[in-house]
Amino acid sequence: MTNVRQLPPHDAAVDDGLTRTPPCDLEAEEYVIGVVMHSKQAYDECSLLITREDLYKPQHQLIWDTAAGIHATGQQSHPALVRAEIEKQGQLHRVDGGSLIYKLGGTPISPMMAAAFAERVAETARQRRYDEHSTRLKQAIDQKADGDDLAALVAEFQQGEALRENTGRGPAHLVASLLNWDAFFTTDFGAIQLLPGKLMGPGQQITLVGDGKAGKSLFAQEWMWRMATGQSFLGDTPQDPVRILYLDAENGQEQVQERFLSFGAGPRHMGELRYASFPPIRPLDTAGGGADLIALVKATGAQLVVIDTVSRFIGGPENDADTWLSLYRHTLLPLKRDRIASVRLDHFGKDKDRGGRGSSAKTQDVDHVWELGYQGGGTLTLKRTHTRTGIGPDDFVLLRQSRRDGDHWALGGTRHVLMTYETEPVSGMATIPGTDEYIAAALDRAGVPLDAGNRVVKAKLADLQIAAGSDKVSRVVKMRQNRAKTDPVDVPPQRSPDPFPETFPGNVPRNASQEHNGAGQTFPGNTEGTPGTPPVPPVPPSKGGTGSGTQEQPQPQQPLCTVCRKPLHGYRLERQYDTCLACDPTTGSHPDRPAHPNAEDEHHGAA
Repeated sequence: MTNVRQLPPHDAAVDDGLTRTPPCDLEAEEYVIGVVMHSKQAYDECSLLITREDLYKPQHQLIWDTAAGIHATGQQSHPALVRAEIEKQGQLHRVDGGSLIYKLGGTPISPMMAAAFAERVAETARQRRYDEHSTRLKQAIDQKADGDDLAALVAEFQQGEALRENTGRGPAHLVASLLNWDAFFTTDFGAIQLLPGKLMGPGQQITLVGDGKAGKSLFAQEWMWRMATGQSFLGDTPQDPVRILYLDAENGQEQVQERFLSFGAGPRHMGELRYASFPPIRPLDTAGGGADLIALVKATGAQLVVIDTVSRFIGGPENDADTWLSLYRHTLLPLKRDRIASVRLDHFGKDKDRGGRGSSAKTQDVDHVWELGYQGGGTLTLKRTHTRTGIGPDDFVLLRQSRRDGDHWALGGTRHVLMTYETEPVSGMATIPGTDEYIAAALDRAGVPLDAGNRVVKAKLADLQIAAGSDKVSRVVKMRQNRAKTDPVDVPPQRSPDPFPETFPGNVPRNASQEHNGAGQTFPGNTEGTPGTPPVPPVPPSKGGTGSGTQEQPQPQQPLCTVCRKPLHGYRLERQYDTCLACDPTTGSHPDRPAHPNAEDEHHGAA
């Protein structure tokens, strides 16, 4: 080739900036990696001196993380087990198909020598960090950075080195876990301010459970955005912005963009929110995944981490308790130890009464479990089912408000607010005929008690000429009963504040009048003439005394059969029969009915 310019032979003694290798000791790394795959003692000794970031080669970091995970479970490690674990993660191609594992682990050094080689790795890693720091300074100078910017880079580097010396080498990071009794007993944990929304405190870990239609991500995204921008949420007072890392492996980016725009967010109004969309981190129930997340937390300086949804970030089976124990050991424990809060989003199982799906071990490590339920018409309930501290409220009733602008949600038109019953009947969804809120507001204006059941509500809606199917009536009844539960002052004084009285026509219910029964009252708690309430049949007068010491029977509170004198109930009472089924003249053993041999058989058959 004669039409190109020939380069002179490369002189290895000249540093041209292209072929230069950063400081590292690959021989020491290989000895360390080889021995930790065999010996937990060697791993423990080395982990006091180095971390995964001190290893130069990514392949060595992967083997280190995998061996660490095996040692953490208490199993005896071996190169074959390390290879199997990496193959399970689908990362075998990163270690030459497994040949690198057997090469390094084939002739390991003595565990007693591991610390000496780990010291060599730590020293070259320190040189490499200084080398990288100098490179950043040169780049900043080339970009015309001023003295303040350069001083900030130096201060940040020195702070990181000081933190590494205090937490990453020697026993200091172990001793740091010991409590300082003077500081411990002078801390008023009850006075610690809860984070905006009052759902959790700083450093706590919670789970937010709900089904798909509840909108867990939508709720969490607005909550985190408002917290990161220092805004109020759910009526709470604004606080200083919180640095948040949101991990999302559930929602597409176009959906996330539309949601944040509907909240009122924008490119210059995201505050301290850092959002990772489908991050390429390893499963969080492995040592490698925990290390990835901790590295991302340190890079962003996050004070709170959101995992949406947790099932997308684990590798083990959801029904296996070991999966959640590994998640806690590798990821959640390091977060909690560093006072970094976390929120895990999770789905309900097939049986909602049993909470989130999967093993029950997933709720053993969290401080609170919140269940988000959708009641229809924009109404949601937020209920705390598990708690370690008991601090803060246990129940919320929320209203999800939103506006559409053509085919999209209006900018700044979506929000979650606390349900306020003083204003809601005359605003929002309550002004739109046919909505659940509109029907609930109409029942409120008509004076129907909040704890009224489906039958009473249906009758009143028929009287008000408001059309509503059975499903809608059930939703409205449940919504109003939830209101009675969370705000018992709305229950009329003539009824018990018990929000869910199980009544039946003709029985004396728990929500009977607490004062007295008015004349002509046809149903406990209702006045005469209430539409849809059947009148109670007249009660026969009780028999008088016999004159020989037999006391007069008290007036029964429930209609009795005129034959056997037993209380009437069920449809016999609702349809105003004066006899029970057994004493009915046409089917039972009424005295006026002619007896015949098969009378008793017919009676049992009718029953």
